[in-house]
Amino acid sequence: MPDETRIQAAISGAERFVNAWHGRPMRARLSEIADATGEDERADVYGSGERIERLEARIAEILGAEAAVFMPSGTMAQQIALRIWSDRRGTRTVAFHPTCHLEIHEQKGYQMLHGLHGLLVGDPDRLITLGDLEGIHEPVAALLLELPQREIGGLLPVWDDLVAQTGWARERGVALHLDGARLWQTGPFYERDHAQIAGLFDSVYVSFYKDLDALAGAALAGDAGFVAEARVWQRRHGGNLVTMQPLVVSAELALDQRLERIPEYVEHARALAAALGAVDGITSRPRAPRRRRPRGRGKAVGVPVRRSRPHHVALRAAPRGDGRRRHASARPRGGGGALRGRADAGESAVTAMPCRAGGPP
Repeated sequence: MPDETRIQAAISGAERFVNAWHGRPMRARLSEIADATGEDERADVYGSGERIERLEARIAEILGAEAAVFMPSGTMAQQIALRIWSDRRGTRTVAFHPTCHLEIHEQKGYQMLHGLHGLLVGDPDRLITLGDLEGIHEPVAALLLELPQREIGGLLPVWDDLVAQTGWARERGVALHLDGARLWQTGPFYERDHAQIAGLFDSVYVSFYKDLDALAGAALAGDAGFVAEARVWQRRHGGNLVTMQPLVVSAELALDQRLERIPEYVEHARALAAALGAVDGITSRPRAPRRRRPRGRGKAVGVPVRRSRPHHVALRAAPRGDGRRRHASARPRGGGGALRGRADAGESAVTAMPCRAGGPP
């Protein structure tokens, strides 16, 4: 059976998902949004309206920022942030990790749309270090740091290292931007609130669908002047839609329902990692998650497993658009397999089923 067919079969037979996007049917999600909308509530119009402004103020407060702007995507938000810092600093060079989302998932939008030059810092398989930054010997407008680092197993630098890295940037007048797509899950690791973590940076992007499971949408936060400028660039990008009401309502619901539960999700991820680690041939990377990755629903976990280049196994609930695999990654001690099992609080049991390894990375 082809890999994609096996993946879809695993998804269809699962009741619990490491990827939330295969959970509730869309009709149920849209009904929830409708139920949360007032009988006579008016939609926002081109970014103005009671609900969207309330959400933006809420995000600014959570992140300890002066202001925030709701945007339809993180891709838009981050390119805008780097463009603003580049214009203000008078240089087109921006620095980030080799596996940064802007570098490998956005078709070089930062370069093609904004004329920016990406300076890749550090090794693709590990976190950026202070030594890597000290090796930069050219003017840099902004340093982008991602917390957690998605493509290398969701790793996070320890707090002192993060402070040292941001301090390096401040000493040199380099703007600091946080790719906080998954910032929500870092609090338990750092034992600090979101505002303390975000406070190290000049601008912060957060996602509403990652971790929180909203339909879509993002926010970009910073000082009032930065956000005002970001709103101008949002219109230039075509992101100032006539209304974003369904996304805004979904984002508010997601914050209400899930933000305070993130510590529970972190513990669930650790339980799942321990369960997977008990299966011969699988070790999680890292062995104990520093932040949350999977989210559970129902009673079972369906996870396709296959080899990836050169000696990795990728565990994922569904294919990504470019055909590559993501989510949990592991180094094999034996052959491949598909995992189905249970990883609830206080109970972890996983069984393996045969699965042909192979296919494109």
